[in-house]
Amino acid sequence: MGLRYAGARVISAASTWGLKHLFHRPAANFPGKVALYVDPCVIGDARAKLERGSVVVVGTNGKTTVTNLLADVLECAGMSVVCNRTGANLDSGIATSLLHAKQADWGVFESDELWLAKVLPQLKAKYVLLLNLFRDQLDRCGEIDRIQDSIVGALASSPESILVYNADDPLCAYIAEQAACAPGREKTPSIAFGVSESMGLAQNTVTDATMCQRCSTMFTYEFRQYGQLGEYTCPNCGFSRPALNFAAENVVLESDQLSFDVVRNGANLTPNAPHRAADQDACISLHAPFNGAYMVYNLLAVGVGGQLLGCSGDKIQQAIDAFNPQNGRLETFDVAGRHVLLNLAKNPTGFNQNLKIVAQDSQPKVVAFFINDKEADGRDVSWLWDIDFEELAQSGQMQVFAGGIRGKDMQVRLKYADIAADVVDSAEELLGKMKEISASHNAYLIANYTSLPLVKSALEAAAAATADAAPAEAAPVDAAASATPAAASTTAAHENPVVIAHLFPDLLNLYGDGGNVRVLEQRLRWRGIPVEVVRVQHGDTIDLSQVDLIMMGGSPDREQRLASADVVAMRDELYEYVNDNGPLLAICGSYQMLGHEWLLDGQTVKGLGLIDMTTRRPGTSADRLTNNIALSSPLATHPVVGYENHAGRTYLGEEVRPFGQVVSSVGCGNNEQTHADGVLYKNLIGTYLHGPLLAKNPEIADHLLEEALKRHTRRSGVAHEPLSPLDDTAELSANEAMASKLGV
Repeated sequence: MGLRYAGARVISAASTWGLKHLFHRPAANFPGKVALYVDPCVIGDARAKLERGSVVVVGTNGKTTVTNLLADVLECAGMSVVCNRTGANLDSGIATSLLHAKQADWGVFESDELWLAKVLPQLKAKYVLLLNLFRDQLDRCGEIDRIQDSIVGALASSPESILVYNADDPLCAYIAEQAACAPGREKTPSIAFGVSESMGLAQNTVTDATMCQRCSTMFTYEFRQYGQLGEYTCPNCGFSRPALNFAAENVVLESDQLSFDVVRNGANLTPNAPHRAADQDACISLHAPFNGAYMVYNLLAVGVGGQLLGCSGDKIQQAIDAFNPQNGRLETFDVAGRHVLLNLAKNPTGFNQNLKIVAQDSQPKVVAFFINDKEADGRDVSWLWDIDFEELAQSGQMQVFAGGIRGKDMQVRLKYADIAADVVDSAEELLGKMKEISASHNAYLIANYTSLPLVKSALEAAAAATADAAPAEAAPVDAAASATPAAASTTAAHENPVVIAHLFPDLLNLYGDGGNVRVLEQRLRWRGIPVEVVRVQHGDTIDLSQVDLIMMGGSPDREQRLASADVVAMRDELYEYVNDNGPLLAICGSYQMLGHEWLLDGQTVKGLGLIDMTTRRPGTSADRLTNNIALSSPLATHPVVGYENHAGRTYLGEEVRPFGQVVSSVGCGNNEQTHADGVLYKNLIGTYLHGPLLAKNPEIADHLLEEALKRHTRRSGVAHEPLSPLDDTAELSANEAMASKLGV
């Protein structure tokens, strides 16, 4: 034992004792953090405790559930396990788990995707279990390409680690392809798993991988499960879902249970590796009292991992049967006779899968969403607009609440999905309001990272009080509290609706920018004005002379390259539309395209030349301007608030007006020198503000709509009255909360 490692163990033990006995706090990260200061190689030094090796679980969604269940499987099979069960998934959390542990057979560790590059070189895990990749915390993690590169680099640093990956996810399959080319991994196999047939699920509107990463061609799908998961093929280069070494077959999804078979293809999956899968039957059957397609993938990953580690199907099923999550993931509570389900959701894909669980309950129910924006959550909550809350609006009678630091933003998002929600300051306040609602109504509480522990703590206290109390009769139904969601205003069919064109939403829809179209559409419908939204997909054409308002969003470089070709082909039509005073809202990358020059894959390319401006980049794509931001704009009496996240710096010509001047203490807008954002030209608004922009800035939305109505009158001859006022209490409350936070 080296002196540094010995010192790290001593200081780790001391800090653990102090946290537990003096400060009464959990010792999940800090002991490992201080130990790493003393011995940066403490993980490598401590891995000798693991006699058979380790497994590292990575992926955007499902890490904690899969990690804990896989550890349970090993323990059911009579093996000892070291595991960071609380989800402390940075190097400090893994170091803490190892330092606290005694000798064990296996280590099963959850790792943050970007921290795998720090953990794997020391841990030298036998397996890396890659579950999925979705856009998550874009302000912290950046685009998915960055995460993929980091994982490939981590695998290259541990050449003998076998990658076990979800082949239904093209982003994971591309990692497997790239990792296989890393020096030293030529003889290291990878193991692919997936679901062999369609589960027949309705699809959500946003997916994170529409294009082949080899050649930037749009994928075609034989079927999709959810998000980008499914059986995909690139029609250009042939990149497609690999052959499955383990396949889920005969999947049955019901409202309160699921089942499937895990079929192993090939008696020896890894003939060149120093191990074999356990000598078991080629097929095992699994079932669970859970709901949702994402749990099929989680349990499939557990089944595959368990078999590779030598566990039988019986032991895997035994662990599933006994699984009682107590970490807020699919955790259930009995609160005053009410069934309450708590779950984590931290990105659009995970949220949409949670909403499907809620929507399957057709009975009256209570639904609450808690959203924070602390560092661990990501400061930007634009992703709320990539969630299909509109599906929830069709799921029957419910009372809905919004809480957390960004509860007011959630309330606005729900409003535009035709769901009325009350804001609560805490989970305790929510539980107090629930006492007025019949206990026969199930409750569903969905929270993101840092809000989850607070909600869980409140539920535990309420459940303990329930256990101690005498049985009570259910509270009567409060008709007012159980009112159905607010419905959209309906209007009679009209032969001359206002036409909103959403250009290339399949490519230009990052950071919830598509929510701007939803805001515009709803604000017309609520006023009884007929409206038609035309979504122009890649390759489509449209006659802009028949359009009254255009919206264009932002996108990653790969999608933007494809979209830019479509936009360039429309250059003359766009020029005529803009100079005829047609209203246009362009966000981020689309805004950059309007100038003389802009950036594509870091290279300067010719723009549309509609505006006298250029966009340059002072460094790499990692040198980004990211922050909440507030502007003073001539189009609004209130501060214009949003979130900027861009690498390009835009410079306006001398005669060009910006959209607004930065008035917050943080945020830059176009560049660090002028501290102005965007551009105003005729009825065109270009801006770097995501959010989406219009959600908390109704004055800007109505400005665009006023100009759209003027164009509609010129185009169709239909006269319009001035826009009638709407109740913007929720929008302005969210605006004020952010402006106050920014010191405006």
